[in-house]
Amino acid sequence: MSYAIQWLRSLIFVGQMYVAMLVVGVLYLPAAIVSRRGAIAACHAYVRYIRWSSAWMIGLKWEIRGEPPTDEVMVAAKHQSFMDVLAIYGAIPRGKFIMKAILKYAPIIGQFGLRIGCIPVNRGKRGAAIRTMLADVKAGRALPGQLIIYPQGTRIAPGVKAKYKIGTGLLYRELGQPVVPVATNAGLYWPKRGIYRTPGTVIFEFLPRIETGMEVPEFMHQLETDIEAACDRLNAEAGFHG
Repeated sequence: MSYAIQWLRSLIFVGQMYVAMLVVGVLYLPAAIVSRRGAIAACHAYVRYIRWSSAWMIGLKWEIRGEPPTDEVMVAAKHQSFMDVLAIYGAIPRGKFIMKAILKYAPIIGQFGLRIGCIPVNRGKRGAAIRTMLADVKAGRALPGQLIIYPQGTRIAPGVKAKYKIGTGLLYRELGQPVVPVATNAGLYWPKRGIYRTPGTVIFEFLPRIETGMEVPEFMHQLETDIEAACDRLNAEAGFHG
């Protein structure tokens, strides 16, 4: 298949993603207003649709490896594109994200994100946001589920090294929950920016959980080691050695 044809297919796919988001948002709005369960159902329905449409429209599939958690844990994931947001959320029953505060104003994404329990964080004010979130959890105000956090704080292209931020370690210590690392090679197929999507199979691998009780520096070292080693392995499996 030529690059031009795949680029056109990718453009159509990206456009219909936003149309589908609006359609699903409107269809599930009454259920989402009534209960959080309705909002979660909407988000899972959207993920299933994108997984289905990406397979036949652009030849891009995804595979889940390992054991996605169903209990109260933190999920610390490699973040390379919007695809990993979709796949990780779709693999667990009650996911919720620490998201950029500005996203709460985005149509559909913002409203449904808040409804499923996402926690808005202001850039540059992560310390205050973490303290607020911890207070909410301890006071019983936070909704139950699997808290998804990106330890590097932003999307990182395959092969690029970036610091893991201490906030994940502080949450691990204060919440007293196990952490399930997640590795992926999504960025090889669905980039951080741009239209073109490369056909193939993206892997999302849930790694063995890190149990509670470790000191923060030790935890951060293990988390980074586990995720980066697994990502390098998945990249190599796809033929990337950058």
